[in-house]
Amino acid sequence: MIWNPNKECMSRDERSALQGKRLHKIVEYVYHNVPFYRHKLQEMDLTPDDIRTIDDIVKLPFTTKKDLRDNYPFGLQAAPQSEIIRIHASSGTTGNPTIVGYTRKDIGVWSECMARCLTAYGVGRDDIFSVSYGYGLFTGGLGAHNGVEMVGASVVPASTGNTEKHAKLIRDLGITGIACTPSYALYLAETMEQIGITKEQIKLRVGAFGAEPWTESMREEIQERLGIKGFNLYGLSEIMGPSVSYECQMQNGSHINEDHFYPEIINPVTLEPLPKGQPGELVFTTLTKEGMPVLRYRTRDLCSLMPGECGCGRTSVRMTPITGRSDDMLIIRGINVFPSQVESVVLSMKEFAPRYMLIVDRINNLDTLEVQVELRQEYFTATFDTPAAIDELQKRLASKLRSVLSIGAKVSLKAPNAIERSQGKSVRVIDKRNLK
Repeated sequence: MIWNPNKECMSRDERSALQGKRLHKIVEYVYHNVPFYRHKLQEMDLTPDDIRTIDDIVKLPFTTKKDLRDNYPFGLQAAPQSEIIRIHASSGTTGNPTIVGYTRKDIGVWSECMARCLTAYGVGRDDIFSVSYGYGLFTGGLGAHNGVEMVGASVVPASTGNTEKHAKLIRDLGITGIACTPSYALYLAETMEQIGITKEQIKLRVGAFGAEPWTESMREEIQERLGIKGFNLYGLSEIMGPSVSYECQMQNGSHINEDHFYPEIINPVTLEPLPKGQPGELVFTTLTKEGMPVLRYRTRDLCSLMPGECGCGRTSVRMTPITGRSDDMLIIRGINVFPSQVESVVLSMKEFAPRYMLIVDRINNLDTLEVQVELRQEYFTATFDTPAAIDELQKRLASKLRSVLSIGAKVSLKAPNAIERSQGKSVRVIDKRNLK
């Protein structure tokens, strides 16, 4: 099923023409309504008349999270406050939060895009769908909620917390779909196992997972333990929350709703655009947003755009899974290290659960890396019975990590459930260095 064939399956030429018209209109809109963008364009000697086709997008300035924070709270808002019907915000853990206002039209576009995602996953009117992203200022909960209602399914606004009760509701209500972070899906599976609910007792069949990077190994783990098919769901609060892109049944890249969000891939160092298929930093321009449009927003997410057609019939460009973030990259002894690299190694070894923590420190002016990882229950007792087995497993993991990361890491094996769980976005790194 395809929710909106006219937009999801339009020809590339039609889509490019539509994108060009919408780009000109949005540039004209922000030029007259957002002083920040007007000044930027004037500094570059640009007017809206210079932006006529989608290819002209490379003339426009980039927008960064710093720009959003520097204009806190409403400096980048384009619509008058009387037209804003909802406000979301980022956590603001490293500065002012990012404040994003939505008009009624924005909420309608968001719901439509989320309906496209859910329909691609196979969700319909007969489904009972649990939204287990956090509600509130975070965009995940309400964003997914509106989409479920638009497709006509029954929504269960479970949010996060009280996971044992949630697990029982999944069984008792016959819930068939769930939207949450991948790490929460695993936590839910663990909780079910602890209270004696088996996958044969539940009707879950669809999972919409996003808000954090995850690997194919993690997908397989979730699918096996919950008995579902897991799909990627991508979004970010600065653009439109969940629904910016989504996997279809082919599960070969995520389709971008590019009639609303135009994607580019750039070299994060030189800022030069990169061709399809080449990995780099993902950049988005909102083509229809009224509340807070953004031009060429640098997401810091690393991926590539996929060439070629998709077998599902949708013609929108696809993006590969996010491999990490350019601003989450750790530099340890001059080597670039991404948490996703560690995860890929951990999940390649059957002894380990998909629970790990990176502890980075600086001792005697030398950077150190410790990787804490949990053993699966079935391997825990046997391994910890003999010091030789512990030593052998630590050495094997350390060797694999060195081959992937090109630096040595101390490996610490942990008992099942020893690493603290998160019901929202998982925390994978603790950096104790003072790098300011």
